[in-house]
Amino acid sequence: MEAVLAHLRRAIERGDYAVGDKLPSEASLGREFEVSRSVIREALRGLQALGLTISHTGKGTFVTANGPVENPTFGPYSARDLFEVRRHVEIPVAGYAALRRGPEDLDLLGRLVDRMDAETDNAAWVAHDSLFHITIARSSGNPVFGKVIEEIRDALAHQSSFLNQLGGRRAQSNIEHRRIVTAIGDGSAEAAEAAMTEHLQHVENALTTIVRPSHAKTGEQGRLTQ
Repeated sequence: MEAVLAHLRRAIERGDYAVGDKLPSEASLGREFEVSRSVIREALRGLQALGLTISHTGKGTFVTANGPVENPTFGPYSARDLFEVRRHVEIPVAGYAALRRGPEDLDLLGRLVDRMDAETDNAAWVAHDSLFHITIARSSGNPVFGKVIEEIRDALAHQSSFLNQLGGRRAQSNIEHRRIVTAIGDGSAEAAEAAMTEHLQHVENALTTIVRPSHAKTGEQGRLTQ
């Protein structure tokens, strides 16, 4: 999938397909790359997340931009939308969870990180990842936080899957998740907030590397913009 996506992305960005052009059908692309249609669908979803294409049911996939995309979308929300909310919600939530979590919360979080460490299927890992962040929000003792994270759950899952496939984030995320759980278990709000801050920053850096590779090569950093 990564190879197909990279090939199609390069073709679009160098102008082989102009804005408004329709990409070949899934069947044609499958024959060209000698992969299954499910692999092609994943690659096309990646192009759409990057903002390079749009897919219309029954009509096909059309090019919407030829240049690098600053602010990809995941479901109804952009990457910028998600990061702004996550910075202002999940960081303090981790601190509250460290102070208010119960033994059952810690038990569930521990089991989730164990499952993610052992999981080899990306879809299953993403499902555990979503539940992990929702569990932390619920552990804060404030049900509103849980509702907020549940609202963006599907978008977070799309983003997480995208980063795992193109950014190789899974192994590092497992390490960061354990640090968060350890801090929550220790009852240290400061350490929990710091661990969550580090995790979200690494997620944003990975996404920036994917959507703005030229910035990554030159060492430029910065938050995603519109």
